[in-house]
Amino acid sequence: MISVRSLDAGVVLEDEVTSLTVKTTSGEITILDAHRPLMTELVACEARAIKKDASVERFAVKGGFLEVNRRNQVLVMID
Repeated sequence: MISVRSLDAGVVLEDEVTSLTVKTTSGEITILDAHRPLMTELVACEARAIKKDASVERFAVKGGFLEVNRRNQVLVMID
């Protein structure tokens, strides 16, 4: 489950996805199912989430943070 939240827009995306690609301060990463726990800072990019039905959801990121927890849930807080 992914939850993308913005201070300005509130909930941007909340859905089951097969992958999420974003840019971090260390480079581009793709989060897949069963990813290890992670906390990282995001930089400006166009994030791409591929949903279970293979549709692609794109959203702008000016900056923010991404967390993958032990329950395989992803929380993205963006500007």
